[in-house]
Amino acid sequence: MTFVDTNYFLRFLLADVSEQHRKAKGLFEDAALGKIKLFTSTIVFFEIYWVLASFYEKDKKQLTKILSDLLLMSFVKLIERDLLKQALEVFTKSNLDLEDSFNLVYAKKKKARIFKTFDKKLGKKWETISC
Repeated sequence: MTFVDTNYFLRFLLADVSEQHRKAKGLFEDAALGKIKLFTSTIVFFEIYWVLASFYEKDKKQLTKILSDLLLMSFVKLIERDLLKQALEVFTKSNLDLEDSFNLVYAKKKKARIFKTFDKKLGKKWETISC
């Protein structure tokens, strides 16, 4: 198994550094064909989100599209893929950040009965969210 870090995904998605894009694309093509097995982490997913939002200034619609496409890359093992998909849905339909959306979904899936936060909008969303 081969771990894929944030920068490989970014070079593939953005195609802004041609040589690195070519290498990343080749890696993902090989994985899609079953030649190699790839995996990554939830942290990498959030790093991609953060870099795209802060450095590349992608808006919410662009972020949602890119991250949704990333989650469709089934040939890359991502343990919390289903939670991330649900968090992305909450993020898309609310005024919450992706990390808050993930925490809500995570807490619901772990059957938390109470969600302690000082963030009032997050607390209100906890009361209405269902997973």
